[in-house]
Amino acid sequence: MNHIFLENDVFRLTVGEDCTAKSLVLKASGEELLATDAGTPLFSVTQERPYNNEIKLIHMNKKTTFPANRAQYEDGKLRIGFDIAPYEAVVDVKIAPAYIAFTLERFIVHKTDYDYLLMDTPPVLSFRVCALPVRERKNFGEWLNTMWDEKGAVALIATSTHAEIDSEGYRGYRVLTADAHRDILLEGCGAALIAAKTEDFLDAVEAVEIDYDLPRGVASRRNKNKINASMYWTYDVTPDTVDKHIEYAKRAGFRMMLIYHSACFKTHYGWDLGGNYDLRDEYEGDFENFRRVLDKIKAAGITPGLHFLHTHIGIKSRYVTPVADHRLHIKRHLTLAQPLDTEATEIVVAQNPRGCPKDFEFCRKLQFGGEIISYESYTTEPPYKFLGCKRGEFDTNIVSHEKGQIGGVLDMGEFGPTSLYLDQETDLMDEIAEKIARAYNLGFEFVYFDGSEGTNAPFAFHIANAQYRVYKHFSPAPLFCEGAAKTHFSWHMLSGANAFDVFRTDIFKRMIDAHPVHEAPLMRRNFSRLNFGWWAFYEDTRPDVYEYGMSRAASWDCPVSMQANFERFEKNPRTDDVFEVIRRWEDVRERDWLTEEQKEMMHSTTEHILLVNESGEYELVPYYQVEGTPEGLYAFTFTRADKNYAVYWYQGEDKEIALPLADVLVEEALGGTVTAQREENGCTVLPASHRRYLSTAASPEAIADAFRAAKIL
Repeated sequence: MNHIFLENDVFRLTVGEDCTAKSLVLKASGEELLATDAGTPLFSVTQERPYNNEIKLIHMNKKTTFPANRAQYEDGKLRIGFDIAPYEAVVDVKIAPAYIAFTLERFIVHKTDYDYLLMDTPPVLSFRVCALPVRERKNFGEWLNTMWDEKGAVALIATSTHAEIDSEGYRGYRVLTADAHRDILLEGCGAALIAAKTEDFLDAVEAVEIDYDLPRGVASRRNKNKINASMYWTYDVTPDTVDKHIEYAKRAGFRMMLIYHSACFKTHYGWDLGGNYDLRDEYEGDFENFRRVLDKIKAAGITPGLHFLHTHIGIKSRYVTPVADHRLHIKRHLTLAQPLDTEATEIVVAQNPRGCPKDFEFCRKLQFGGEIISYESYTTEPPYKFLGCKRGEFDTNIVSHEKGQIGGVLDMGEFGPTSLYLDQETDLMDEIAEKIARAYNLGFEFVYFDGSEGTNAPFAFHIANAQYRVYKHFSPAPLFCEGAAKTHFSWHMLSGANAFDVFRTDIFKRMIDAHPVHEAPLMRRNFSRLNFGWWAFYEDTRPDVYEYGMSRAASWDCPVSMQANFERFEKNPRTDDVFEVIRRWEDVRERDWLTEEQKEMMHSTTEHILLVNESGEYELVPYYQVEGTPEGLYAFTFTRADKNYAVYWYQGEDKEIALPLADVLVEEALGGTVTAQREENGCTVLPASHRRYLSTAASPEAIADAFRAAKIL
């Protein structure tokens, strides 16, 4: 059998004449990267059913995949034939120094194949641009579609937003796949194969990004100083509040400020004005006034980022009322079977409504023309009716509708009854993108794509493509992006991945371990980091809670985001202590102070505290909470420099504690303030207002017992 050899500077791919992948060898080591006995065809084509008459008569009429069974290679083109399906495909092969790309160029249809069928040919639902059975390695990065370990990496990645990238797991190997879909893009859709030594892998990905003009995800990830810095999040930076926000951000050591779109644009309740993007009154209709706010933030040494919900359209926006825009997303189309006058409370449709929303009132919305109508229920036997209809919802105009008009079920937002989703098949996404970019281009430097899950199906395409349609309007390109949802192509934009939502103080530590700590190693397999969360600042937020989250995040080289709230800052008696925790960890992060051994140590369930020692230098030690202390009193024990310590505070108004323990020293060098302490009734009386440190000759167990027996004075 004559094989086809596709070879670049780094690897050699061998394809059999039967179009199966025979071998993929990394030239530097000679290592075989494929499961060579898998017999996986490199290409295949899928039809919704067989169309050629003889094939249709012989085989089942269902979605059918025809594997490629022959291949010829000439002048940089693979000519592919298929089992049973009579047409052929031409695949362009680009051999670059660091990758090989496959792009579906065209189909070859012979005159006799469909000469008796009045249809567009060939009838392709999808084309598999590439499929490779890659041997299992230590890591599989699902997001980037990468199999790798310390020696080598193999990836199959899209060269545009259009290819669907996926994989199928088998015993001992995983088939990496790239598919082109008829309803997205067939001809012109492609994917790039990368095989490299692990230390060269991101360079190869970057080569694909440059050659195909993709967002520069690799360069963004290498900007460690910015991408790993934590963020001060605020929704209300205005000319009147910007100085106060800067003050708080700097006190906590933040170098990044993520600004919610409501700081720039008018909002009402939730997202109900989303899509309008009208400037707040404070800016007097002039974007230059908002630019001055950003300039002030940057002058303080803080990098501003913009947080927005690009796919959400508010129910009180001009896109909804008084005439609903035709570019809102209808997730199920229905046809009026009878005329609908302005008084009708029942709607008769041609299709069975079975499966239409029924659980939540907010989701039970129909759109016909420019009118939005709610319903209470529907029938699933003819005549098909929507019952209990309320006309003119969301203040839309009530009008008559003719028989035969097509409308359907509106795609309502999942997270709160204030918004719905636009139709990604229309130009409305680009219209919204221009409005968002007008604000971003004033001087923002990174972004958060919130609400990214709010798109049409297929989500594997539309989620990343919606982000990209906005991203392309930004100038200059963001240093990095985060987002609420991601698909394969998002990797090139969301180099910061996602941020988790708010966790209450009482469940904070448990949720940190359940969610961001769970995801962090998954992101590392994709050469990425995540954001450990938008952490609310409550009146009961404690320093140990943030110490826990900051240490966990730092152990995975990940940042956090803190939501600013002036009122809570002022009411929480331990705000200064919490801010000091943040400041220390951000300083450590900026200095790149942590060793890999320290990071590994913090992956355990033990809690850790970052101290400032007698020399003014940082120390990282494990510490252990004392359970059973009086209400409001928190204490942790630790050992360092052959001495036993406790860190403690009272989570409330300033108090003193009577500690049944002798020979106690308050340690100024470890952050405590030297204050008068006295002996009283056999106890040492200590201040418990701020987070303070003490040392004693007593054992950690004795210190813990003393705090359990402490009295609040």
